[in-house]
Amino acid sequence: MTIGFSHRIAACGAALCAVGALALAPSPSAAGTDPSAPASAPATTPEAPGRGTAAEGSGTQVRPGPGAPAVPEVSALSWLVADADSGDVLAAHDAHRPLPPASTLKALFALTVLPALPADARHTVDETELRGIGPGSSLVGVAEGLTYTVADLWRGVFLSSGNDAVHVLAAMNGGLEATTRRMRDKARALGARDTHVLSPDGYDRPGQVSSAYDLAVFGRAGLHDPDFARYCATPEAYFPGYGQPYGIQNTNRLLTGADGVAPYPGLIGVKNGYTSGAGNTLIAAARRGGRTLVVTVLHPRSGGGLQVYEEARALLDWGFGAEGHVTAVGSLAPAPHTPGTPPAPASAPAKARPGPPARAHAAASSDSPLDVALVCGAALSGAALLTLALRAVSRRRHG
Repeated sequence: MTIGFSHRIAACGAALCAVGALALAPSPSAAGTDPSAPASAPATTPEAPGRGTAAEGSGTQVRPGPGAPAVPEVSALSWLVADADSGDVLAAHDAHRPLPPASTLKALFALTVLPALPADARHTVDETELRGIGPGSSLVGVAEGLTYTVADLWRGVFLSSGNDAVHVLAAMNGGLEATTRRMRDKARALGARDTHVLSPDGYDRPGQVSSAYDLAVFGRAGLHDPDFARYCATPEAYFPGYGQPYGIQNTNRLLTGADGVAPYPGLIGVKNGYTSGAGNTLIAAARRGGRTLVVTVLHPRSGGGLQVYEEARALLDWGFGAEGHVTAVGSLAPAPHTPGTPPAPASAPAKARPGPPARAHAAASSDSPLDVALVCGAALSGAALLTLALRAVSRRRHG
């Protein structure tokens, strides 16, 4: 009876050894692969906003429906019209064409630095902070040794397009190089993939570019920031000087009506620019009937220095008239975020995402089905030897 019971123990032991060996062997998905990823699907990177839509194509992109007004003829190398609330791109022309942005790049500068510096903070300007300003730059008149509030300096940026004010604010933000890196990261975070920043003030540098699409992204983002929106819609202000403040005026003629340009009804900003390399550039936004549009115009090729305002006016008029009559050709809205896959910063290469940690009882990546078979075979062989030994004992006891 005792020997018979030992046979049952051996049989159970053999079965348990086999089951245990199978349990200890790792599954193929644990051998260095991510079980949450499809086996045959390649890794993909989320597309930038507007990519893969008609807004990405060359030429004029528009999807008119019944009753849609004709898109105006404009001479700009690149332009875009979008709904600032929804982000829908209503029409565009070469929207992702890389072009020098001039001072419209200050919109990205403001988005990057505004949150970092309290408006009421006071700063006395050092001579070193005014070095390196490009010849022919627009200036508001920042002076060495004078004390300014941060709000003063922002009015110098938005109204007078002062590169001197940009340089001082950049110095307060960690310096020109650090600010440039943060602007690149900010652009990427907003989905603005056409922009490459080399100078925070937008001064011409070889390789410094943006696009009508990216500048519209910056303008739209700025309108959602109360401080940005207030500064860019300010037509006139006073700026501190030696003895007493002096008046400054916004250089956006659609806002002020200066130089014979008729002010645009409902205009709320955003930023104009000019350099010899970029020509005239403009981000313009207007509100009418509870609807806000943002328009970008880069480098008109006819009509003189004020033509950029007239082409922006025509595109704004078209955008308001096209409501309900066109289908969007793209979007300025940020791409949906995939949990667990944060985008790499613009200044650093993307790194491979690590897979899941190895199971505590399994080798990192060397196990295979052959290893499993060998383990199971060894377990079964051990069980058989145990059975033979027990039978030998039984014979001795009954002999």
